[in-house]
Formats: sequence, C-alpha cells, structure tokens
Amino acid sequence: MLKIADRQIATPVFLAPMAGITDLPFRTVVAGFGAGLVVSEMVASQEMVQAKPSARGKAELGFGIENTSVQLAGCDPHWMAEAARVVADHGARIIDINMGCPAKKVVSAAGAGASGSALMRDLDHALRLIEAVVGAVDVPVTLKTRLGWDEGCSNAAELAKRAEAAGVAMITVHGRTRCQFYRGAADWAMISDIAQAVNIPVIANGDIVGVASACRAMAQSNAAGVMIGRGARGRPWLLAEVAAAMGHGTAPEVPRGAVLADLVAGHYEAMLGFYGRDLGLRVARKHLGWYMEAAGSDPEMRRAVLTADQASVVLGLLPEAMAAEPAAQSEDCASRAAA
Repeated sequence: MLKIADRQIATPVFLAPMAGITDLPFRTVVAGFGAGLVVSEMVASQEMVQAKPSARGKAELGFGIENTSVQLAGCDPHWMAEAARVVADHGARIIDINMGCPAKKVVSAAGAGASGSALMRDLDHALRLIEAVVGAVDVPVTLKTRLGWDEGCSNAAELAKRAEAAGVAMITVHGRTRCQFYRGAADWAMISDIAQAVNIPVIANGDIVGVASACRAMAQSNAAGVMIGRGARGRPWLLAEVAAAMGHGTAPEVPRGAVLADLVAGHYEAMLGFYGRDLGLRVARKHLGWYMEAAGSDPEMRRAVLTADQASVVLGLLPEAMAAEPAAQSEDCASRAAA
C-alpha cells in the first residue's frame, strides 16, 4: 500500500501521462485491468481556466474518479493556482505538476514563459509554481520531473527536497535529463539519490516496458513504485501484470483471440464516441496499430485495418487481426532477483 498524503493507493504501478495517448478511453481501459493511478494528458493551466474544450477533454477522466490524477503545466503561478482550483472543484482527487516534459514547444518559450522540464533551470521559479498550486487546493499535489536539464544540471534531488518542504506529496522522476529527450537509457540508479533525499514516495519512470524492466528499475532506484508509459501502448493489461510481479494482486489473464478482439472493439467504439466519427477514426489508428503489433498481426491484415475508413469494416476485421496470441509475462520480481 502506498500513500499519497491521505490517499491510499493499492498498487504502486501507475500509468504515465502521454500527450495524445492517455485520453479518457485509454485510461478507462487501463484502469479496468487495475492500475494504482492513471494520469491525464498534460493540461495547459491557462487553457483550462479559460475553458477551452480541448483542455477540458484531456482532464475529464480526473473529475470525481478515484485513483486518477490531473496533470497541469504552466509557467505562471496565478494560472497554475486557478487551474488547480478548477480541477479540484470539478472533483479531481490528485493534481500533478509537470516539470518533466522535454518538448521543444513547451521548454523554449522566452524568459519566464518556459514550462515543463525548463523549470529545472530555475528552481526558485519552479517553487513559486508549486507553492501556488499547493496553496490553492486541499487535494494532494504531486510532481513529475526529470533528473535535471542536462548532465551539468542534475538537480532533481534539490528540487525534490524543496518540493517536499512546500507540501508536495509524491514525486515521479524520469531517469533522463531534458537534453537527453528519450535518447540513451534511463538511469534508474540516479533516482535512488532522490528517493534518499526525501521522506515522500518517489516513483521511477523511463524505459519501464515490462516485468523485467520494472523489477530492475525498482531494484536500482529504491523507489516506492514505477510509472509506465510507452510500454502500455497496445497492452493495457501490462500495469496489472507488473503489479502482480511486484507482489500486489493476481496477474491478469492476458486477453487472446476473441477476448482480445472484444477488448479492442470496445476501446475502438469508445474512441469514436469520445471524439466523434471523423476524428475518432484517425485517433484510433495508432491504438489499433499498437494492439496489432502486440498481437503479432500479419502486415497485410495490419494494412487493411489501418486503411479502412468505415468503422464497420474495422470491427469486422478485428477478430482475424487479433487471432495471434501476445506473450504472457509470468515471472515475478523475487524470482528474477534470485536468478
């Protein structure tokens, strides 16, 4: 059991926020298998306050649902505080602050306009944002960050200590600097220094794509849990598999054949309902591609599904597309450690 302030989290395996991926339909599927926490796509704080539909849609799953966090990004304490109040008033149970996004459009704004991982270059400004959010709401506030801006600025431990003192209840650390983007390998061992620097839970993130990598990340980072992003694409059951390997709950039965086809069909129809037919057909293609990759679908079937422009055609092809069987992961962390 992991605690985020007064919130009890049954399993320390969380779904990472991913722009354009962790929308309401996908988070719902992942949560259905069992995840300790799912996090919304990054929501721009000013857009949230100004009620832009795109921002509200990204945050929607966080409203009134347990074990869901709404992630806010921004550079202005006023807008961050106001956005936190908005999502808390709508029922968000946990609010996460993004200080880890490496995207150029997020970090390259002039002067104080930069946000995401650019905030690691100015910890005083970062703390003003944290203090504004913590002071604005009564729900737990967490932080997601990276090891630092670059190798010469690996200051996540200092940020973590100051964030804890300001009232942050948990910190997730991606084991790369901003300037690494997603190159090289995540350094889980460096997360251990951050975990030792604070008394709140630290969660390891980066390159965790299955049971084996989750076990290694936990061993090297001494973290309280793991956060999985890209590894869950096409495998929404992965978080539950990892949790079971870590000794939390029973491993899920990996869906195969007709069961998998039904799961994918349900997710597909949920995307069409959420986005509308035209946009939904486009958004769904990436998820269908990941499902077929995980299932080992043959290239011709993959092409047929991804080029279909009618939902009825896609639904008709899914049973054959999902006929292959994804490999199950049955080992646990204890057996891997003993090996």
